[in-house]
Amino acid sequence: MTTEQQKNPKPMIALLMIATFVGLFGETAMNMAMTNVMTDFNVSAGTAQWLTTGYLLVLGILVPVSALIIQWISTRGIIILAFVFSIVGSIIGAIAPNFEILLLARVIQAVGTGLVLPLMINVILIVVPITKRGAAMGIMGMVITLAPAIGPTLAGFIVDISSWHYIFWVSVVLYIILLVVFMSKVYNVTTLTKPKIDFLSVILSTVAFGGIIYGLSTFSEGTTASTVGLVAGIVALLLFVWRQFASEQPMIDLHVFKYRNFTIGSLLLFISFALILAMAILMPMYLKGSLLLTATSAGLAMLVGNILNAALAPVVGNTFDRVGAKIYLTIGFLCFVIATVMLYVFVSATTPLWIVIVAYMIFFIGASTIIMPAQTNSLNELPKQLYTHGSAVLNTFQQIAGAAGTAIAITLMTTGQASYATEHPKASIETLIAAGTEHAFFFIVILAIIGFVLSLFVTRPKMNH
Repeated sequence: MTTEQQKNPKPMIALLMIATFVGLFGETAMNMAMTNVMTDFNVSAGTAQWLTTGYLLVLGILVPVSALIIQWISTRGIIILAFVFSIVGSIIGAIAPNFEILLLARVIQAVGTGLVLPLMINVILIVVPITKRGAAMGIMGMVITLAPAIGPTLAGFIVDISSWHYIFWVSVVLYIILLVVFMSKVYNVTTLTKPKIDFLSVILSTVAFGGIIYGLSTFSEGTTASTVGLVAGIVALLLFVWRQFASEQPMIDLHVFKYRNFTIGSLLLFISFALILAMAILMPMYLKGSLLLTATSAGLAMLVGNILNAALAPVVGNTFDRVGAKIYLTIGFLCFVIATVMLYVFVSATTPLWIVIVAYMIFFIGASTIIMPAQTNSLNELPKQLYTHGSAVLNTFQQIAGAAGTAIAITLMTTGQASYATEHPKASIETLIAAGTEHAFFFIVILAIIGFVLSLFVTRPKMNH
């Protein structure tokens, strides 16, 4: 055993988890500040939406390349690079004089998150023994679901007491504290194999995931560019898949899909992230626009569910090895079905707030029992040499799912509002927003049911490595 392996990995895992939390908090934090940004910079909702879309786009492009980056740059090097991008992006965002500079800041921030997110999973897989991995992945599952879910709550509070600029200043302060406290404890855990870079794969990956996320994110606008982006992305994805199987040293080894649990687990993760991000964008709009809550009140209404998620995720992690993935995943998707059916049935401009809060709580009880079991069960079945590739695939799926969930939710909400307005031309804006939300939830229920059916096919992995 080398000296590096004998070092205590806990401070470094803590650093990566908190940095990922801050980065993913930034992913949805601007959702609550969107109306303020639109007013300050005189931009439309479609344009302002790029603050989230642009962030997801960069993550979607960068994360697939992570398997390559991890084999070329040391653990310490990636962490330093990630913090530089995150801090610089946050400072530019805080002082942005116009929308274009603010969008640039979001892109730079996303590069930092895109570097640290896959590294966190890879470090856990390397330094934590397989028997203790459930607990570590449980905490990680809490981080990656709690951060985008709690983003609107914290941001709503910040926006109400000061201005959206302070969302960025909070990130700057947190990143600097992390560097000062933890950086001395960081050491290199990955073996740098420096494989030959297949530039064609990098280009195809960028066009594929960039095109798909762009197309999905702008789908609600129904533009030609949106269709072209989606078609180009799908064609590039097919070519990328062909290239990976044809190459002796693939950028992402797609043989991970030979493992049944990995394939089912990645699909379940995709569905759950699409649902979580759809919920993260629909609920603030419904609570503020239809039930007329302030940003802080809307954030607090969503907080109970998020706290439950935070409390339960480590419990699920600690009991995962005894209980197994199938029970947790089935319970989780059943909670998703119950919560989304409740919202579909009860959503209106006069719905009692407690019904929305209860449904949101049930939803996030489900989230806490899905993310970690799906990820851990998927990765546990892979041999060690496929960890970085499996991690890259799961993270890429999460980003595309996030973009898909956000885009589909907005598209369905917009079409629902438009058709309701045609039938009821004198309807109030509160009623229209409720009608749009209800329309979106019909399709969200169907997605939750598909996830529930898939969860029934999960088995325990053969841990033969």
